[in-house]
Amino acid sequence: MPARQSVSMATQFLPEVVVNGETIGRAAIAAEAQNHPAPKGKPGIAWRKAANALAIRTLLLQEAKRRGIAAAPVPSGPGRRETDEEAMIRQLLEAEIMPEPPGDDALLAEWRANPKRYRSQPLWKVSHILAACAVGDGSADAAAKEKAEALRQRIREDPAAFEALAAAHSDCPSKTAGGALGQLRPGDVVPEFERALRAIGGCGIAEAPVRTRHGWHVVRIDAYEPPRALPFAAVRDRISEAMEKAAWARESKRFVDRLVANSEITGADLGS
Repeated sequence: MPARQSVSMATQFLPEVVVNGETIGRAAIAAEAQNHPAPKGKPGIAWRKAANALAIRTLLLQEAKRRGIAAAPVPSGPGRRETDEEAMIRQLLEAEIMPEPPGDDALLAEWRANPKRYRSQPLWKVSHILAACAVGDGSADAAAKEKAEALRQRIREDPAAFEALAAAHSDCPSKTAGGALGQLRPGDVVPEFERALRAIGGCGIAEAPVRTRHGWHVVRIDAYEPPRALPFAAVRDRISEAMEKAAWARESKRFVDRLVANSEITGADLGS
């Protein structure tokens, strides 16, 4: 039976949560626990996280109702709209939490204090030759690796042959362009391929074929633009947004802490 429909044997003896006389039942906590990761075999950790989350939600809803806030749901994503409760909590927090936007002096100080955080991403111009094989097919994997190693050796002997060999032997559609993949930034390719690009460093060919979920690749970096420090003007808005989010999170916690301090709560641990 799904966890959302029943309370497991492991958690049925854990406490319900009561917030200012309002009870949050075990079934609701068990359902919420599905959204909180915990180590295998330790459902109590997920339970406590869920109990705390629901206690805070209940506190906020109680305060919104006390203030007479009427729900005014708005779209919250593609094809999704807030529930009345989500809208009430948002409206409560918008009314209560209004941190001052950081000034230019604070933004500039943050930029100067964290220069490594505000850098451009590396940019690679890449070509490759793919010897495709399915994951888990041992014989195909061995054959593909042998093919890639042979191609890598031929390129070692004659670097100018790369494009012709890609056109003749690659299993990637890029073969029609001599193996060229164009310009790539972090996140544009599978992680295994990106790690190989970072290992190569600058321009050049990987010392050995690179294994990814798609097969074995002979990888060449044709041009490389390393990360560089970005000027303040280029990252001012990003820094401002990050600092405003951090300030909002701090003020939200203070607001919740005040609600907790003036409430009677059992079954949840909302200590600061």
